Amino acid sequence: MKKAIKEIINCALEKAKSLGELELAEVPDIVIETPKDEKMGDFATNVAMTLARSERKNPKAIAEIIRCHIDDEAGELDSVEIAGPGFLNIKMLPSFFLSRFIGAVQQRNDFGNSDIGQGTKVLIEFVSANPTGPLHIGHGRGAAVGDALARILRKAGFDLSTEYYVNDVGNQMNVLGRSTWLRYLELLGKGGEFPEDHYRGEYIKEISQTVIDKHGNEFIDKPEEKCVPFFKDVAKKNILEGIKKDLSKFRVTFDNWFSEQSLYDDNLVEGAIEWLRDKGHIYDKDGAVWLKSSAFDDDKDRVIIKQSGEKTYFCSDIAYHQNKIKRGFKKLINLMGADHHGYVPRMEAVLQAMGYDKSIFKILLIQFVSLLRGGKKVSMSTRSGEFETLSDVVNEVGVDAARYYFLMRSSEAHLEFDLELAKQETPENPVFYIQYAHARICSIFRGAEEKGILTSSNGKIDLSPLVEDEEFSIVKTILAFPEVVEKSAMALEVHRISHYLLDLVSRFHGYYSRHRVISDDIALTQARLYLLDGLRITIRNGFELMGISTPEKM
Repeated sequence: MKKAIKEIINCALEKAKSLGELELAEVPDIVIETPKDEKMGDFATNVAMTLARSERKNPKAIAEIIRCHIDDEAGELDSVEIAGPGFLNIKMLPSFFLSRFIGAVQQRNDFGNSDIGQGTKVLIEFVSANPTGPLHIGHGRGAAVGDALARILRKAGFDLSTEYYVNDVGNQMNVLGRSTWLRYLELLGKGGEFPEDHYRGEYIKEISQTVIDKHGNEFIDKPEEKCVPFFKDVAKKNILEGIKKDLSKFRVTFDNWFSEQSLYDDNLVEGAIEWLRDKGHIYDKDGAVWLKSSAFDDDKDRVIIKQSGEKTYFCSDIAYHQNKIKRGFKKLINLMGADHHGYVPRMEAVLQAMGYDKSIFKILLIQFVSLLRGGKKVSMSTRSGEFETLSDVVNEVGVDAARYYFLMRSSEAHLEFDLELAKQETPENPVFYIQYAHARICSIFRGAEEKGILTSSNGKIDLSPLVEDEEFSIVKTILAFPEVVEKSAMALEVHRISHYLLDLVSRFHGYYSRHRVISDDIALTQARLYLLDGLRITIRNGFELMGISTPEKM
């Protein structure tokens, strides 16, 4: 809708320029807003004020020039008024909204689609939890946000790919292998003291038992250096399989699973180091190899190879992100835990060192999650036996509620997740409140079908019987959905969708409590059913972006 208004303003500006009334040496960025007070009109723009300096005119005088040249060829304009220091407040006739609403409903599943992304190749990397244990609820929030963001960006016209980076190199993997081997020996009666710094979860014992079931005591007398690599590989595969299973149940899939080990197997890490060395961006000091990241706004230089010769995680990340860019991606988005805030400047530094614009790289920090039960914090201690895994939470509250609660707040804000509220079938539970609206609309359509009332499926519908302010409020809110998708995509803010749906559904519940949809007035009934069809489509498309189901019966 706002694009149509922007075109109207642009045409008025061009006319004013052609007549010499405005110079327009600088073409302004026309911002169209929706006034909070509907009495101020349907749309507003401050373009006259933004032009005041370059035109050397009073904003009100510029606003009057624009107003005089606004052409209403389509006959959809009601009024244009000048307010305050030079705002243009624009009010449209009902036909402007109703004609566009008919078209929106006809788009069905495509409603909300945008081409703002222009096919730009984007890679989102998220979750990427070390394959050393099951996913916890922090990973779950990252999974929900990453998956929803991918869905939104695809809806907005980006060429989007998703990736999970498997950190299968380094000391933590060796400790995993050794932990599994020691539990194996323990289960066979040959265990000794188990180190405090090893992985102690029950899942380690379960993996060790699978080795016993398949290989018996084959490894009981073999030396550690022969056993640990085998147990590391078994544990990694078992844990990754569990991670994939948990994510699949959570409706999260990835286009690619990228192994850190492959960077070494393909000599990409060594290649990246040599490239940086040739360009003079790394140096040797105190037996270690350093990146001159401070030359690119990082607060200090970073070690990429330790004195021991062991390469750091950052060293692998350099090669990994160079690989991403070489695969043709124009925008790299990483979702990481809030404790990774120091990672941002060092990655921006290395990308600049490699000759890339740091703006191609964006890290979204996912804040921590606290579990509540009836308003009281749930202990996250492993020893307490309370919830800590994503699987536990999903099993208790369901996929829909878990995804909604992870997505209903900005990912930059700490999240309190109340397990009891998420299970309630009451209006206080937002996911139930929205799903119930969809089910109620579906029930109304079943009732109409039972009464033999035909509903329009080809867009040939008379919506003139819709005259209530509440009806137009719903229509306008539905028509704003594509803009919400675009803004969510450009700001990388998935919570905008949940806020929008909650507002839309609250308007519906209020409207439905005061107005009958099916009545003896067939024309009014059909118009209101068309309105509800638009509602149903928008709820479904919005929840599809969030990865949440829309049941037809509840």
